[in-house]
Amino acid sequence: MTTEQAVHYRDLSAGYLRKARAHLAEDDLTQASEKAWGAAATLVKAAAERRGWQHDGHRNLWNVVRQLVGETGDPDLRLEFGYAQTMHINFYEAAMNREEVEEYLQHVERLVAKLDDLA
Repeated sequence: MTTEQAVHYRDLSAGYLRKARAHLAEDDLTQASEKAWGAAATLVKAAAERRGWQHDGHRNLWNVVRQLVGETGDPDLRLEFGYAQTMHINFYEAAMNREEVEEYLQHVERLVAKLDDLA
């Protein structure tokens, strides 16, 4: 377990979440979406890093989320990570409107709060 790397991921996540809110305030929905994804993904990496779990690539991020659901008994982690991944898709597709980005960002913020306790 590399605590230093986990702390680095936690710091990145916090910065990405702040940037997501700032981009949303500027109506830059694609950047808000991508920063929301980054906040979630890097915190999943932090939780994995603390446990010595592999976390490279989307498949392994999902594996980490599954393991965290098993560890915590909280299936909402999986649902909220799905919202985060949809935000990642929105960065490329720009399919979501402001209301949707804001709603999904709230889900990501809940996920980040839970993952912060696990990282």
